[in-house]
Amino acid sequence: MAKLKPLIRRRKKSAKAAPTPEDFGVRGEPLNRTHPFYFGFLTAAGAITSITLLRALASISQVFVLIIISLFFAAGLNPSVQFFQKRGLKRGQAVSAIVLSVIIFLALFFWVAIPPIVDQINLLMKNAPTIISDLKNNSLINNLNNHYGIIDALQSKAESTIKDGQIMVKAFGGVIGVGKAVISGVVASLTIMILTLYFLATLPTATKKVYRIIPASRRDRVSKLSDAIVYRIGVFVGGQITVAFIAGLFTIILGLSLNLPYKTALAMLVLICGLIPLIGHFLGISVVTLVALSKSPTAAIISFIAYVIYVQIENYLIMPRIMAKSLSIPGLVTIIAVMIGSSLLGLVGGILAVPFAAAVLLILDEVVYPRTDIS
Repeated sequence: MAKLKPLIRRRKKSAKAAPTPEDFGVRGEPLNRTHPFYFGFLTAAGAITSITLLRALASISQVFVLIIISLFFAAGLNPSVQFFQKRGLKRGQAVSAIVLSVIIFLALFFWVAIPPIVDQINLLMKNAPTIISDLKNNSLINNLNNHYGIIDALQSKAESTIKDGQIMVKAFGGVIGVGKAVISGVVASLTIMILTLYFLATLPTATKKVYRIIPASRRDRVSKLSDAIVYRIGVFVGGQITVAFIAGLFTIILGLSLNLPYKTALAMLVLICGLIPLIGHFLGISVVTLVALSKSPTAAIISFIAYVIYVQIENYLIMPRIMAKSLSIPGLVTIIAVMIGSSLLGLVGGILAVPFAAAVLLILDEVVYPRTDIS
């Protein structure tokens, strides 16, 4: 009992020494949400927040674009990773296999394809005035040139651009501009590669953490919708790359059949154009027909007809089989989405617009429309 008395005294002292809470006055009544001040305050706060966010996004737009592209590539490569996972590999091993395959492909591509492509593009640029001049041999184009001077204007522009071998320098705005463009391109490419690798490796873990924010009652449905969106993006990316390679292969076969010049360069240009939705083939057929026209009008006509036939085969046979009808988007929606995406983010926005539209249509079909039908 004697030992407990000091403890009791200490507790009493500590209880007495506890600071009393400060008096800040009586709490007021809750704000009336129907009061005009409340509505005006929320409106002003929302407008200020929106303007601040828009300015912040504008200042970091380049970083934002790199992140979006990396997520896009990661979603596109995710089906390949899942393919290896279903065959017994772990996530890390599957990602390593995909990355190693991409590195080997890029190394072979730069070693085998880049030197002749560069040579042929340089030769094409140097011979551009002669090619444009040869277009005058066509009677229709020659008549148009006599009336409007189109060929003469193109020829003088090409000659002034190529003069003294300063094509790249003039295209990028001087030596400093070339240096900045090269450095910027290398840094952006490395950033996209690193971010894509990180997103691809941590995609399941990251999505699980994001799903935990969702209430448990809706978590299962939200996760299934999100997985379906990621799957559609992956289908689009993989399918678009496959179709672009097929278009490039067709261009090489066409060039060999008609003995067209610059076959490899044309195939690369068509492959790159094939990655662009809606307008890619329009650009590709224009370049191929123009180069074929420099050889002969007959070659140009054959090239044009063959390319049109290939586009129809691609749209009605190749594309449905590769995409497996997972991105069934109405044509009008595709046109509007590409126009909006291109106006916001340029070429990148045009490429990202189609899978984004597919995701929006999926959300409308599975979430919005069922609610409106019930109500």
